[in-house]
Amino acid sequence: MEEGTSPKLSNISDVEIDENGRFKYILIKVIDDTQGNVYKYIVRGFAWASYHADIYDRIEEEMKRLGLKSDCVGGGRIQHDKSENKILVYGYSMGYGRADHSITVEKLKKSYPDYTSITFSNEGY
Repeated sequence: MEEGTSPKLSNISDVEIDENGRFKYILIKVIDDTQGNVYKYIVRGFAWASYHADIYDRIEEEMKRLGLKSDCVGGGRIQHDKSENKILVYGYSMGYGRADHSITVEKLKKSYPDYTSITFSNEGY
């Protein structure tokens, strides 16, 4: 399996997070096994979610409808300060473990190129 793209994967946005505030997020590996097992990582984070699994349940269903497989590879929290153009990624998920925040930060930097600070810390819950 290799990171890459396919027509199905290229139609999925890399990042969907709330515009502001502190909320749970998950890092998901989305797999298109119709194209030789290519995959990409996507980031999803929303304040409506009480648990990391609430986000994954919704995204997993969406990916199934698109004919894709998915695997939640970890989670954490995001502090998004739109007025300051800053995002901090930190913490972990009790159910899925700590996401590789460095992957999350790279995805966020591509989605928010005008932000002055997008960083992570492995501290905190």
